[in-house]
Amino acid sequence: MDLNPLPFRASLEQYRKQAEELLEAHKAGDSQAIRVFHERHPRFLDSKITWLPKNLSDSEIQSAALDLADAQLTIARWYSFQDWPALAQYVAAVTQDGSPVFQFESAVEAVIAGDLATLESLLRENPELVRARSTRFLCNDPPVHRATLLHYVAANGVEGYRQKTPKNAVEIARALLQAGAEVDALADMYGRPCTTMSMLVSSCHPAQAGVQVALVETLLDFGAAIDGRGGHWGGGEHEGGQSSGSPLTTALTFGYLDAAEALVRRGARADDLPAAAGLGRLAEAAQLLPLADAASRHAALALSAQHGHAEIVRLLLDTGEDPNRYNPEGHHTHSTPLHQAIAGDHDAVVRLLVERGARLDIKDTIYQGTPLGWAMHLGKAEIEKYLRAHGAA
Repeated sequence: MDLNPLPFRASLEQYRKQAEELLEAHKAGDSQAIRVFHERHPRFLDSKITWLPKNLSDSEIQSAALDLADAQLTIARWYSFQDWPALAQYVAAVTQDGSPVFQFESAVEAVIAGDLATLESLLRENPELVRARSTRFLCNDPPVHRATLLHYVAANGVEGYRQKTPKNAVEIARALLQAGAEVDALADMYGRPCTTMSMLVSSCHPAQAGVQVALVETLLDFGAAIDGRGGHWGGGEHEGGQSSGSPLTTALTFGYLDAAEALVRRGARADDLPAAAGLGRLAEAAQLLPLADAASRHAALALSAQHGHAEIVRLLLDTGEDPNRYNPEGHHTHSTPLHQAIAGDHDAVVRLLVERGARLDIKDTIYQGTPLGWAMHLGKAEIEKYLRAHGAA
């Protein structure tokens, strides 16, 4: 089956029909239906890492006894709602002509579609929309993220199917900011308050659309705090994770070096060891290393391995950093430097870490994958060959 988002003002009956179709497709063994149930129904998710599907086969999902209530719950969660009643409550509000929910959701649709003319018209009709917030009750932590329209430009932290970046995202952001959007407004995402900037520099969608750096520049032009406000993402045990670091640290942790460099050009502080390591600044890293504390050294190894800076990795190993520790909080804590070097396809760093004693049997704590498992899953054929030659099995 093809499960596509309904129009934002769809009736509850339309959602109910989607649930019925999903249930029938599951009974018929449809692969997408099985995947949707596996990824969205709480019965099939890990009890501790609540976004992570359990390690179950398609046949196990298909053989599970599911009814219409299960399908409705799954559909609701596919749209990021906490449950069917939360979806029904939203539908009742958004289908009322002129309601605050209708007005806000109309503007959100314009933002994510890049419909500048409609957005500007809506803002003229209701200037307060630029300060309005989402009231959706979701299956997230916390359940009401309270995102502003500007947060949706980051394509992160909001409803999964709405995380997309139009080509004119910079113009959309500028229109919102010129209309009075608070550039550093906080929304409650991934367990902590976050700004649009912190969401932006950890988001793949604007990066893939080629507008992430331009959006960073735009937010800074309108006064965004260069060293951040509120919470920031790192790579903890979540789909995104979290960190107490700055936007620069967040950008580096998520691998967006261009965004990190843009922040530095505009004045972001890069005068600590982790920042120098992530940016690949060997001379600065060597100068900062003697006075750096243990936490900074640990983070520096994680970032330099992730970004493929072999000489900085070597420098840290030479001073006693352990390649077999899991990365520190905020830096893909579930994995080791070797895992992250493999993910980045940094062959020289992989070889250096293995030569310096990195173990090949350590599993990451989310997916339970060894370094070899990561190489195989990510299609890193040359690294896989190298690991096998050095005893990985």
